[in-house]
Amino acid sequence: MAKIGRERNPIAPFQSFIQKMDLNLIVSCSCSSTISSPFWPKSTPLQSPFFPSSSNPSATSSRRPKWALVRTKSELQTPVGVNGVPAAAPIAVPTHKVTVHDRQRGVVHEFVVPEDQYILHTAEAQDITLPFACRHGCCTSCAVRVKSGQLRQPEALGISAELKDKGYALLCVGFPSSDLEVETQDEDEVYWLQFGRYFARGPIERDDYALELAMADE
Repeated sequence: MAKIGRERNPIAPFQSFIQKMDLNLIVSCSCSSTISSPFWPKSTPLQSPFFPSSSNPSATSSRRPKWALVRTKSELQTPVGVNGVPAAAPIAVPTHKVTVHDRQRGVVHEFVVPEDQYILHTAEAQDITLPFACRHGCCTSCAVRVKSGQLRQPEALGISAELKDKGYALLCVGFPSSDLEVETQDEDEVYWLQFGRYFARGPIERDDYALELAMADE
């Protein structure tokens, strides 16, 4: 039976060569550490060239890391393609010419409004002054009568469906659907068209008996 010898160390032939070398290991880390190994004759401190040892404060201030974080801002100027396919061009929103006859000031305004923008807001962005109050479609200060063209006003709560059918609209919540020509109305004109009938049914009769009962309860 063969005699089993002692297990051979595969790196034994290189051990003497390694021990003769003066190894200076440089490791990129933020702290100093020590490696101990049977193949090194003594412990070797590890120091990073980017973060000098705290024992030398002047080195820390003079040797800044070249890869220090820098914040930048950028803006996407053109559409980006994917896998070499050119990106589709942005969809252009149709625009329409809006003409407003301001009866109160005796001025005619002409300006262009995209289909997805409110008429009043777009006019103000172009330094055009038009009548308004609430800006939310709840009053009638910005009411106009449409002379030609079409517009959408799904948020116009200040006018009834009946008045909308008659061609009245609110500029603060109106979107043009085509070239549009409108005319402003007097401040309370649309309000009285809508609610005046409820206040024009004759004088209110006084009920003295009901008044006496109300005062007696107090």
